[in-house]
Amino acid sequence: MNETLWIFGYGSLIWNPGFAPSEQVPAQASGWRRTFCMRSIHYRGTTASPGLVLALDADAKARIEGLAMAVPASDRAHVLDAVRARELISNAYREISLMIDLCDGRRVRAITYVIERTHPQYCDLPLEAQARIIAQASGSKGPNRDYLVQTADHLRALGVHDPDLEWLVARVGALSTP
Repeated sequence: MNETLWIFGYGSLIWNPGFAPSEQVPAQASGWRRTFCMRSIHYRGTTASPGLVLALDADAKARIEGLAMAVPASDRAHVLDAVRARELISNAYREISLMIDLCDGRRVRAITYVIERTHPQYCDLPLEAQARIIAQASGSKGPNRDYLVQTADHLRALGVHDPDLEWLVARVGALSTP
């Protein structure tokens, strides 16, 4: 396959893709919302005390902002293998291909990872419940609150305003203060 692979990041892939993109462009996708709807039992929590990580959840009225990352054809196979090993660790995510709009006017097909609503790790919690979990959870990649803060910081740097993430950052900070 000779074409560039595009990967759409909306959470930790933005700040820790695990590969060196040949191009990074702010992008948007329709029909999805970013939300802490996946219980993390590997990276930001444990099976005994799950954390929460972001996923794209279907919402016909939503439009999500994130980062499109280009992978040259020569790196396609090994990058895709590495991203799949990371993202599909428990089958709570489903890999899909979708059309995204790049901020420079291009429209490309990209892969991304969306929540599988029938998976036991799926949850739909109010923001306060999310904040309480994120404030205390920790897993093999560190505290859940670090994942939240890193994501919010990098979205802000891209010019993305996500009111739910901003509320969560403030609330988790308040819950974590002794």
